Amino acid sequence: MYTRYFGLKEKPFTIAPDPRYLYMSEMHREALAHLLYGIHNDGCLILLTGDVGTGKTTVCRCLLAQLAEKTDIAIILNPKLTIIELFKTICRELSISVRGEPSTTGPYIDVLNRYLLNAHSEGRNTVLIVDEAQNLDVEILEQLRLLTNLETDTHKLLQIVLLGQPELRDMLSSPQLTQINQRVTSRYHLQPLQPEDVEKYIRHRIYIAGGSATSLFAPQAIKYIARVSKGVPRTINLLCDRALLGAYAEHKDRVDLKITKKAAHEVTANTGHPRLSGKQLALAILLFLLGVCLPAGLYFSAQKATTPADKKTTTKLPAPGKHSDSNMDKQTPRERKIIINPVELNYETKKITNLSNQ
Repeated sequence: MYTRYFGLKEKPFTIAPDPRYLYMSEMHREALAHLLYGIHNDGCLILLTGDVGTGKTTVCRCLLAQLAEKTDIAIILNPKLTIIELFKTICRELSISVRGEPSTTGPYIDVLNRYLLNAHSEGRNTVLIVDEAQNLDVEILEQLRLLTNLETDTHKLLQIVLLGQPELRDMLSSPQLTQINQRVTSRYHLQPLQPEDVEKYIRHRIYIAGGSATSLFAPQAIKYIARVSKGVPRTINLLCDRALLGAYAEHKDRVDLKITKKAAHEVTANTGHPRLSGKQLALAILLFLLGVCLPAGLYFSAQKATTPADKKTTTKLPAPGKHSDSNMDKQTPRERKIIINPVELNYETKKITNLSNQ
């Protein structure tokens, strides 16, 4: 809608993992280097984790573009599978034919092992990539570990790349998955972009889309996007796309701070997480203190003012255990408190005096 208005060839801020738009920050370069190192150096399990929207899948797409032609790749996008479904998916991705519909894993492992040995003899590498690996069941992770046992005397026949959210690291660190964790030969955790990288990221995507990298977003708008998005590329894309649409609707030639704030409000409202400014947060805290602390103070002050000044008379029974008696085995009564109302005591005293005078 706004692409022609701003002179763009296509929308620059989609959330599709297009490797052409990958901005190679220092962290993204390191992540890609870890993946390539693990595959080229006969790695066993290669792990890439990161928060939602930090660019794990996009880095993986860039990895696929850089792998050698003699690399056979199987990709699993939906890890919520049974063990049999896992093997069926791997064989389908690698174009391995399996006779019938085996109900056990044995036939699948046999044909997969033969395929890997043939590929290795032909100088081909085989890589299995599992996306959203934090959703894998423990049984599936254990089966993947067993697949890494397919090897020759000098080489692993299958490299497995696991992409997942930070929960995947927590899973692998559990005692029951120690054997799997020990086979991770390369791992990297992808962090959000730094504030200085957000501006470069925005300009990079606009440039790839055919626009002017320096004119579409005002500096104040970029700083605001960096603060609100917390450096998460997917959130940056949502904010920038909505901001460009807002500038187009208002017939502006660039995105200013006002349009950006409005776009952020619309995006966060859609996600159900509205954000408060500093002044709004301070006002909310002040209202909370006035609404809770002030009534509580008035209540306790009123309670103190209405407390009777008369002291309460108490009578204590003897403490247990100080008299030897034949009935020591019986339970000694606990200390009791007797409260005497002075008004009632005065009335009873007058009553006894009248009876004595009669």
